[in-house]
Amino acid sequence: MSEPLWHWDELVAATDSGQADLTGKSAPAEIGGVSIDSRSIAPGDLFVALKVERDGHDFVGQAFTNGAAAALVSHAYEQREDDGALIRVDDPLAALEAIGRTARARSGARIVAVTGSVGKTGSKEALRLCLSQLGKTHASEKSYNNQWGVPLTLARIPRECAYGVFEIGMNHPGEITPLSAMVRPHVALITTVEPVHLGQFASVAQIGEAKAEIFAGVEGGGTAVLNRDNDQYELLKRRAIGKGLRVLPFGSHVESVALLVDAALEADGSDVRALIEGIPVSYRVGAPGAHVVANTLGVLAAIKALDGDVATCSAALAQMSAPVGRGARRVYEVSGSKGRNQGLSNTAAPADAGQITLIDESYNANPASMRAALGVLSTMRGGDYRRRLVVLGDMLELGEQSGTLHQSLQPLIEAAGVDLVFACGPKMRSLFDALPSARQGAWAPTAKELIIDVLAAISVGDVIMVKGSLGSKMGPIVDALDKELQSGPT
Repeated sequence: MSEPLWHWDELVAATDSGQADLTGKSAPAEIGGVSIDSRSIAPGDLFVALKVERDGHDFVGQAFTNGAAAALVSHAYEQREDDGALIRVDDPLAALEAIGRTARARSGARIVAVTGSVGKTGSKEALRLCLSQLGKTHASEKSYNNQWGVPLTLARIPRECAYGVFEIGMNHPGEITPLSAMVRPHVALITTVEPVHLGQFASVAQIGEAKAEIFAGVEGGGTAVLNRDNDQYELLKRRAIGKGLRVLPFGSHVESVALLVDAALEADGSDVRALIEGIPVSYRVGAPGAHVVANTLGVLAAIKALDGDVATCSAALAQMSAPVGRGARRVYEVSGSKGRNQGLSNTAAPADAGQITLIDESYNANPASMRAALGVLSTMRGGDYRRRLVVLGDMLELGEQSGTLHQSLQPLIEAAGVDLVFACGPKMRSLFDALPSARQGAWAPTAKELIIDVLAAISVGDVIMVKGSLGSKMGPIVDALDKELQSGPT
C-alpha cells in the first residue's frame, strides 16, 4: 500500500509557519491531494485558497462541501460553521511554495524541467508518456507552469515516484529563476527560443537569456538539452556550460547527439529515423508536424540524460496525440446541408454527405506556433480534404514588431494551400488586407463577431483550423463549430 501524499503534522510543518486551527474539529490523519479549485476537489484533499483569477477564500465552504479534508487559508479568513480543519498562514502562496520545496526535498525522483517559447506542454506530455514506461511518473497538469502552477505540481508529487516532469513558463525576465530553484531538476530541456513576448523583451536574444534562467536550479552534474537548430543555441550553450552542466544538443544539425536522419510527415503523424548518441532508432510519432518530430528528439535526449531506455520510450511516442487547444482534432460526419454557404463567391458547392475536420489550436498563438500549425495543415491534402480553411486571431505580446510578424504569415498561408482565411482582431487586419481576394473569407473586430461568417462558409470536405492567442478568445468559435457539427463526431 502506497504512502499518503501528506500526513497532517508533516503538512502543517511544511508550511514553515502555518498554525493548525481545528476549533473542535479533528485533524485529518492524511491528505490525499492538493487543489486550488473547489470544483475539482476530491474527498481527502487540501484546498489552498489562492488569489488567482478570483479569491480562493470565497470558495472554502464549497471546497469542504465537495469533500476537502482541510483548507490552507490566510490568518484574516473568517471561519464558517461548516468549515473543517484549517491551516492558517500569512500568505497561502508562500506556504504552497514551502510545501512544494518540502515535497521536492523528500523526493527521490529523477526530475526533468521543460521550458521554451513553444512546445513546452507537448514535450512535457511526451516525457510523461515515455517515462511512464520506465516507472511511476508525475507531471504538471495542463499548463501549470507559472508562479502557482509549479509549486502546486511539486506539492502533489507522490513520495514513491521514479520520475517527475515539470513545465516552467515565463512572460518577463526573472520569472524562471525561482521556479527552477524550487524544482531542482536533473535535466533542463529548452525546446526552442522564438520571438514570443516581444512586448516585454528588446530582442530574441533577451528571451534566450530569460530561458537560460532554468539552468540556475539544475542539480550539480546535471544536463542541459538544447535545440541545435535554434539561432540561440550558442548563447544557451554558453550559459549552460557556465553553470557546470553537460550539454546534449538535438535536431538536424550534424553536431546533434539526438540527430534527425529523416521523417515522413503525414496528416496523422510521422515516421522518424534518428541517431541517439550514434545508435539508430526508428519510431512512430502519433501527433502530426515537423515541430513535434523535433520536440521528440529533445525528449529522447532528455531520457538518455536520465540513463533511460530510449528504445522502450521511443516506441511509446506512437501513442502521442495533440492536446485540446493545441492541435486536437474532431472529425464530424455531416450532410451537405451542414455547410450553409451564404453568398461567399469563392465557396464551392457542398457534397451530399461526408466529413468536416476541425483542428483546435485556440489555446495560444505566436509566429513559431503559427508556422508549425500551418505546416501541419499543409500535410492535409488529397481526396480526403476538399478545402483548407483557417480562422486566425491576433498574436499578442509581440511589441513593435507585431505588424511585421502578422504580415509574415502570408507566404506560410500560401505554402499551406489555404483556400479561405477568416481573421479577427486589429492586428490580424493587416494580414487579412494583404491576402488576395480569393483567399479572403471575412474579418471582424472580435472572435464573437466572426462566428456567423465562419459557420456560413463550412461545408462537407473542409478541414478548418482555429488559432489565436488566448487573449484573442478563439474558444467560442471552436465551441460554435462543434455545436453546429454535432450530428455525430466519428
